[in-house]
Amino acid sequence: MKLDLIDRIKSDILAGVFERGLPIRQQFLSERYGVSRIPVRDSLTQLKAEGWLVKAGKAGVMVPNLDAQVAEDLYWMRSILEPKLLSLAFANMTHEQLGKAKDTNLLLDNDTLLLIEKGKLNWQFHAILYAPANRVTLFETVQRLNIQAIQYLGFQYGPMSYRDVSQQEHQDMLRLIEERQYDEAQELLRAHILQAGIKLVDYLKAL
Repeated sequence: MKLDLIDRIKSDILAGVFERGLPIRQQFLSERYGVSRIPVRDSLTQLKAEGWLVKAGKAGVMVPNLDAQVAEDLYWMRSILEPKLLSLAFANMTHEQLGKAKDTNLLLDNDTLLLIEKGKLNWQFHAILYAPANRVTLFETVQRLNIQAIQYLGFQYGPMSYRDVSQQEHQDMLRLIEERQYDEAQELLRAHILQAGIKLVDYLKAL
C-alpha cells in the first residue's frame, strides 16, 4: 500500500517516532520526508483537523497525549451511529460488496502491515458495509470518527492483543448479514465497537 505524506506522518506517530508533547518543526518534517514545506504545511493542517496533532508554540505542532476520555467519546459515538448506518445499508447490499468486505478482512491478517495500513484497511472493511446506505452526511461523520480513532490502534494491535478478536467478529458479522440476521448483525457491531472501546479506555486509564 503506497502511503501519501499524511499517512507517512501518521505511520510515524503510531510507531512512536515523535515523542508526545514535544514540538515538531515544519523544517524537520520537510527534511525527514524529502518534500518542500508547502505539502508539509498542508498535511499538518489536515492532521490538526483530524486530531492527530495540536499546535505547539508559534510555528510548531506536537503529538498530543492519548486521552482516555477522548477515546471513550469516540467509541460511544461510533457505537450509536455505525449500527444505524449499517441498518440503512442492508436493503441495498450486494453479494459483490460482501465479497469485497471479506477480501479486505483477509488482508488484515497480514502481520507485515504497518499500523496505519491496518487502520486504513479496518476502516475500508467497515466503509464497504456502510456505503450501500447512501447516507452521505452520516457516512462522512462516521468516517471522521474512524480516522481519529486510528490513533489508538497501536494499543489495540500491540499490547492489548485485540486483533484476533476483532477479526473473528468481522467474520461473524459478515456471516450474520449473509444469513439476513440483520438485528443480530447490528447488535454484534455495537458490541464490537463498545467492547474494544471499554478495553482501550481501561488500558489508557491504567497507564
